[in-house]
Amino acid sequence: MLYELHDRPSLDEPVMVMVLEGWIDAGYAAATAAQTLLGGLDSYPVATFDTDALLDHRARRPIMHLVDGVNTGLSWPSLELRAGIDGEGRDVLLLLGAEPDHSWRAFTEAALELAQAFGTRMVVGLGAYPATVPHTRPVSLSVTAANPDLAATSGLLRGTLDVPAGVQAVLERRCDELGIPALGLWAQIPHYVGGDPMPYHAGSLALIRQLEAVGGLSLPVGSLPGDAEATRQRLDAAVANNAEHLAMLRALEERHDEMVGSATPPVDDAEVPSADELAAEVEQFLRDQAD
Repeated sequence: MLYELHDRPSLDEPVMVMVLEGWIDAGYAAATAAQTLLGGLDSYPVATFDTDALLDHRARRPIMHLVDGVNTGLSWPSLELRAGIDGEGRDVLLLLGAEPDHSWRAFTEAALELAQAFGTRMVVGLGAYPATVPHTRPVSLSVTAANPDLAATSGLLRGTLDVPAGVQAVLERRCDELGIPALGLWAQIPHYVGGDPMPYHAGSLALIRQLEAVGGLSLPVGSLPGDAEATRQRLDAAVANNAEHLAMLRALEERHDEMVGSATPPVDDAEVPSADELAAEVEQFLRDQAD
């Protein structure tokens, strides 16, 4: 058994939200969204997974807490399923923690065994990736789903490419085989801030808002609106200090607006400016602000 069951609550067709750390999460958008949900929802653990069997602790080492040279304890990486209630009294399940390093198929079967036992009506994964988009425009989202109709009706961007997968993709495919609607919501994070250690709160806010829309939920957003505006102002100030970087931003804005107003995106990627210099200056500016 890959999990220990702590509670058997009677849930009414919950939506299972999954955010598993370890796969792509530009600007920590998904992780910050998960923390916001945890902080705003009254939730409790219903199952914990066997991390000794699922994780490589040399890659995900526990944290040792030293006090005056004394090992006072260890904080181990976790993987758990929590239950909670949204703002309108609807049931929600949260699958949170570290993405497994081993036994993906077995983990998928165990997680969806729990999902079926609790009558889950939909599974939604959250993620974020860097894209050539400007921070001065609303965050765009793309979708992944094993069901073509579900992807089409989402109204979100749909890409065509081969890309290394996370365990979320395995869960999506298996959900479709079991008849459970499942999709992934992916925020596009400006590629010149996606590598910065500071969270990109606008991406987290967009993920939660879209999760509300697809799941029919009422969810907390905490301080995300104010944090997103503060980040926007810092980025504006960083870019405004350099005329060349400001020109790059304007080019990104024009490209973004063309894509939004067109049924098909432009094909000439050669006109997309490199963001290396812009990223370096923005990251340095934000580090200076943090200091």
